[in-house]
Formats: sequence, structure tokens, C-alpha cells
Amino acid sequence: MTNNINKYYELMNQSTIVSRTDLRGIITYVNDNFCEISGYAREELIGKSHNIVRHKAEPASTYNNMWDTIKNKKQLWHGIVRNKTKDNKSYYVDATIQPILDDDNNIIEYMAIRHDITNTMNPKKQLKNFINTATTPLVVMMSIENYKNIENFYGANIVNEIDEKFPQLIHKLSPKKCNFEKVYILDDGNYTLANDNPQCIKDIDIVLDNLSKFQKSINDIKINLKLKTIEYDIKILMSVAYGENAYENAKLGIKQLKQTKQNFILANEISEKSIKESEENLRVLTQIKKAIDDDRIISYFQPIIDNKTQEIVKYESLVRLIDENKKVLSPFFFLDIAKQGQYYHDITKIVIKNSFEALDKVDTDISINLSALDIEQESIRTFIFEYLKQYKQQASRVVFELLEDESIKDINTIKTFIKDVKLLGVKIAIDDFGAGYSNFERLLDYQPDILKIDGCLIKDIATNNYSLDVVKTIVMFAKSQNIEIIAEFIENKEIFIILSTLGVEFSQGYYFGKPEPLPL
Repeated sequence: MTNNINKYYELMNQSTIVSRTDLRGIITYVNDNFCEISGYAREELIGKSHNIVRHKAEPASTYNNMWDTIKNKKQLWHGIVRNKTKDNKSYYVDATIQPILDDDNNIIEYMAIRHDITNTMNPKKQLKNFINTATTPLVVMMSIENYKNIENFYGANIVNEIDEKFPQLIHKLSPKKCNFEKVYILDDGNYTLANDNPQCIKDIDIVLDNLSKFQKSINDIKINLKLKTIEYDIKILMSVAYGENAYENAKLGIKQLKQTKQNFILANEISEKSIKESEENLRVLTQIKKAIDDDRIISYFQPIIDNKTQEIVKYESLVRLIDENKKVLSPFFFLDIAKQGQYYHDITKIVIKNSFEALDKVDTDISINLSALDIEQESIRTFIFEYLKQYKQQASRVVFELLEDESIKDINTIKTFIKDVKLLGVKIAIDDFGAGYSNFERLLDYQPDILKIDGCLIKDIATNNYSLDVVKTIVMFAKSQNIEIIAEFIENKEIFIILSTLGVEFSQGYYFGKPEPLPL
């Protein structure tokens, strides 16, 4: 029996991290595994408080709960604890602590058995713990370009092999002077290096140069994949940040790189800018809500003239916001933010209402801008058809200008809407044609009555032959399809004469009139 107990004890010693302490928490015994993971020699541990391996970032509540359980309740305690090594590196253990009692139920000592779970702990949690307790953190975040497409193209096994080999490549090629502790493997092809070295921050220009070379060395290497007879050419984005908010800045840096199509950024202070942007967005949303409540969302109308008679034959309805200081704000200052919030559809309804009511004030056409976001919203479609029913005698003077964007989710809903409003006499225009997302393919979907040529092609048509040739092509096509043409951004007589000569029927721009309230 004694022999079996000894074998069990020997097995436990080999497979776990073991320590014993007296009633005050002074270490009386540690096994080899304890010494190995902590970095301390046995003689450096015996006689010392167990706090010698306590990490300053581990909450006091963990230890309060532990001591209450093992000392006051005399019960077994189990939990995950973050400790530190002799050279201040972190490690995590799954710990079980048992009070050892005598025959009178008095505590003699405490025995603890632990398992190292550092490598199985959530890498993001490890990384954040490291950064939060670092004095001068430096964070290097890397993201494999087009990672999400890899599995679709190569399959899950290739992704797994890349995930296995790439961290090894990072560790091998990372700048040795930076002394990065480990590679934190996050998710979706994201990896991070971090250190706490004041010298790196002091020599940040040199460090950035080394990291740029490190990135290039990775981008120049192909990973040989054993599962396939292929080489994978990995390209990474790299975001570097240091000091306060290093993790948040580095993460936002990766996001910015993806948006700007760049591959390297020093991302310090991005989070601060993001906070300021969020505060500004909240301010604008509050401003929008107050404007809606106080009936300060209004419509201005810009005239569209017949190029032959130079008489006003249409007006475009354009939204404006009157702020609390009675300043008139264009959509540039609030509409995109409204789309991100909950007030965009409220604004759309106000514009539709204003525009239909304008039919009673003028005898010209009224043009109303609608986005895919508007049309795909059932409540907006219902609202529009209610007004078309109310103004059915004047529906032929309504023009819906469809704004071109890439956010179309349901083209069939939009095509059905166009078909239904056309049956009521409404005309359809494609706005900003010739730029952005508008193209000739969209003409097949929308079957428009009017094309509005984008101002970017008009504004320099007198000096740019490319713009002139594009406009000529659009005019030629439109005339062959019996589609009316409106040119935007007419700022002077020279542009007007050129467009009239090309056969453009209608003009809109400051040369003929700015957006203003309709005359009473």
C-alpha cells in the first residue's frame, strides 16, 4: 500500500506543479516543476511567502476568496491564477489548494497542485493582461491580407497549416533587438507581438525601420505547404502602437490599413481620434433629433433650366437642417451620420412630404432623391405611395432621382418599385451618372427617363478632353434611347455653351441658381 502511495506521489510530482505552505503562506516545499515554471531555484523559494510568484495584475478578490475558502471554511479551493516568473513574465495555472487537517480538524498546512495552462489560455486575454501591466508597451499587430478568402479557395486544411507555420515564421524573422516575448495568435489571420522595453520607445524610429524590414522579409517569403504541392505567398498588414491605449490603437490601425489599401502604419492616437469622432457623431445625432422634433428639417429647391429657353422647368428638392443658431446646414454635415443612426428614414419622409407639397406651389416638375436604402425600406415605399395616391393628378410632375451606391441588397425590390411608380406617371432619373457606381448595366435595371451627368465630368469640361469625350458618349447614347439629359455643376457661361452645343437639354448649377426655399 505504501509503495502504491509513493508511486502515486511520484507521478503527481512529475505531471503537476506542487507546493506546500505553512499557515502563514510561507513556502515549505516545491517540486522541480514549480522551480522550472517560476524560474526560481528551490533555495530562493523555501522560506519565502507564496506572494513571490503573485502577479500584480491578479485581482485581490481572487486571493481573498481563496483564503476565505481554505482558511475559514477549511474547504478545497479551485481556480485559474495568473502568476509571474522571476524575470516578470506571465504564466497561468489551473490551481487546486487543499487545507491539510489533523485529527482535531485543525489546519496543519496547505498543499497546492497546479497545471500550466498558459498556452491554452485565450491569447487575446493573455495579450491584454500583458499590455495592461506593462510600463511601456509596444504592440505590433499583423493581419494576413485576404485571409478569409484562403479557406474558400484552398480549404480548411491549408488554413490550419498556415496557422501552424506562420507564427513560427514570425518568431524566426522578428527583430531580435526588440526581444518580443511570444507570438500571440488571435483569430482570422491576426497575430500580435508585444514587449515592455523602454529602450524600444526611446529608439522608436530605429524600431519602426526594423519592423518595416521585418514586414518586407515576411512578404518576400513563400510558405511551402506540405498538404499541397504549392507555395503560399503571404502578405501582411502591420500596425504598430506604443504607450497608452497601444492595443486599441494597433487594432484600429489594422482597420484603417484595410480601408486605405495601405500595409504599414504607426497607429498612435488613433483610438483618441476615434473617441473624438464618436463624440462628434453623438453630437450630430442629438442635433438631428432636436431638428426633427422642432420641424427644422426643411427642403431647399435648386432650379433646372431648359437650355433652349433658359426657363426653369424643374426643381430638385434638397434637404437642409436649420441648427439652433438658425444656420442652414447642407447634407454633408449630417446625412451620412443620420444613416448610421436611427433618424435617416425620418429625414427621408420629411423630404418626401416637403417635395409633394411643393407641387402646389409651382407648376414645374419636382425631383426627389431616393437611395437604395430608402426604397428597400417597406415603410418608405408605403409612405411614397400614400402621397402618390393623394397627388395622383400631379404624379406626372414627380421625378425620383435614384442615387447610385454599392449598398443595394435587393435589386428586385427596386426594379418593382420603379415599375409601379412609372405606371402612375412618375419619371425616373439616374443621379451622378458617369461617376462612382453608376454604369450602363444599371440602365438595364432602371430603364430611366432622365440621366443626370455627374458634376465631376462637367466642372472641367472646358479644359479636360477626357471629360468632354465621356460626356459626348453619354449624350450620344441617351439620345439614341430617347433619354433626357441634365448636366449638373454648371458654374459659368462657357460650360453652359459647350453643353448646349453637345445637345444636353437641361442644366443645373450655381450659374442659374443656388438651392433656396421656394418663393411664396
